[in-house]
Amino acid sequence: MKTAQPKPSRARRYLPILEWGRSYDGQALSSDLMAALIVTIMLIPQSLAYALLAGLPAEMGLYASILPLVAYAVFGTSRTLAVGPVAVVSLMTAAAVGAIAAPGTIGYATAAITLAFLSGVILLALGLFRLGFLANFLSHPVIAGFITASGLLIAASQLKHILGIPAEGHSLTGLIASLARNLGQTNPYTLAIGLAALAFLFWTRKGLKPLLLKTGLPPRAAELLARAGPVAAVAVSILVTWGLNLADRGVSIVGAVPQGLPPFTLPALDPGLWRELFLSALLISIIGFVESVSVAQTLAAKRRQRIVPDQELIGLGASNIAASVSGGYPVTGGFARSVVNFDAGAETPAAGAFTAVGILLAALLLTPLLYFLPNAVLAATIIVAVLSLVDLTILKRAWSYSRVDFAAVAATILLTLGFGVEIGVSAGVALSVALHLYKTSRPHVAEVGLVPGTQHFRNIHRHTVETSPALLTIRIDESLYFANAAFLQDLILDRVTCDQPIRHVVLMCSAVNEIDLSALDTLEEINRRLGEMGIALHLSEVKGPVMDRLKRSHFLDQLSGEVFLSQYDAFRRLTGPHDPARVDPAAAGA
Repeated sequence: MKTAQPKPSRARRYLPILEWGRSYDGQALSSDLMAALIVTIMLIPQSLAYALLAGLPAEMGLYASILPLVAYAVFGTSRTLAVGPVAVVSLMTAAAVGAIAAPGTIGYATAAITLAFLSGVILLALGLFRLGFLANFLSHPVIAGFITASGLLIAASQLKHILGIPAEGHSLTGLIASLARNLGQTNPYTLAIGLAALAFLFWTRKGLKPLLLKTGLPPRAAELLARAGPVAAVAVSILVTWGLNLADRGVSIVGAVPQGLPPFTLPALDPGLWRELFLSALLISIIGFVESVSVAQTLAAKRRQRIVPDQELIGLGASNIAASVSGGYPVTGGFARSVVNFDAGAETPAAGAFTAVGILLAALLLTPLLYFLPNAVLAATIIVAVLSLVDLTILKRAWSYSRVDFAAVAATILLTLGFGVEIGVSAGVALSVALHLYKTSRPHVAEVGLVPGTQHFRNIHRHTVETSPALLTIRIDESLYFANAAFLQDLILDRVTCDQPIRHVVLMCSAVNEIDLSALDTLEEINRRLGEMGIALHLSEVKGPVMDRLKRSHFLDQLSGEVFLSQYDAFRRLTGPHDPARVDPAAAGA
């Protein structure tokens, strides 16, 4: 006989490290260290590049990859999620902070730190109040459309660094127009470095590992060296820029990067700034959480593990607050890094903490070597990373499956490209909610009959079934609430005004999980109107929780008909022995 598993203590619930830390052993340590080494190699150039994308100093990307990783290791529930700067959130940070201060100023960096703090507080509050379900209102097609459009925007925004020209704009049209105006100022040395870096990085993603395996290297060593491709691009470009003195020939470089520990910082305590940043912080929190939890759930399922979405909100909230007190900017779980962490064999969140140690050592020891790093190489790193996010096939799949979803995806992509990420994600949220309301306000409702020789009831337009002229059975495939109650009333009243001698209407409620007060009022009105026509209203297959609420109202006392346990009972009770007639679905208009 199995004994019930004890519930985790409150401390272990909010501090998952106490759960997995109890069984931590040497094997897990070895696996986590190897995964941390691979992710560190990948994260160093990425963190520098994403800081550039956010319009921030390069060191802030490193700072955002240290303490936030430690915070997530303590509070997060995913064993393999890799937290840090990501492309979409970096772009949203640039859009939000750029509307308040000019890039390169103290006010810009302070606003980014404050944005991380606000995002952290929002995520923490959502987690503590268990409001993670709110993220479900962002439909997957809308999220896919937003991420695709953001990837295109990010790639376009980095072309100025590849070409070595000035350009600005938060929309695709603005960026293209700005690039076109300044195309004549293209720096040939910068262009050569940028194109070479792009070609090399695209090749390393697909071609380097097979080449290394052909030379006889073990798979793990080949994987490690392939992941080090961006580091190699950084190292070679630094040597070339320094050796050929390309900085004096107009090649933009990173310049001096402060060496040392992340500084202790605090968000600005300015209510006006908080008001200006709040909406952006909310959108970043939602998008970051959805992106993070989706990859965490995918990876956890592969190992038959589970994550706790509400605790994930707390973990990500703690990570963003940690970023705000250590000179960073908003962070979330990254898809590519998490997959690499998973494939490298990470067994616990300690791999993230070890990665933080690696980034810390880089901040302490390697930053002087970054002085001659061309911005074009960082831009190439961003472009190669974000183009993997672009999935235009979502348009084809949405078109073939649902025109409504296609309209939502297309609108999100066009609005994001045309007006920028904040308008795009705001429109995405609004469209997701509008789609939900539209679909549930017009629920699928079927007139059903008895399948001969069974006790099953199916749509009369799809199956050959038995019906009765005196009985109308309506199956409702949605919960009843204020948005769809009137739709049901109109449908029933339209149906019973035909010439058939209908004496009974049965609402088959097998798919109804809830009836709100507005819908209850509508049911009472339907009962009254049918009663005036001499028609009795019945219910069947009402779920227990729904029946419990109906019993607390006067509806059952006023109901002109009965409540049946099953639709078969209702059919036999309300039809005579010679009453049923077989209906051909073709004859019914299918």
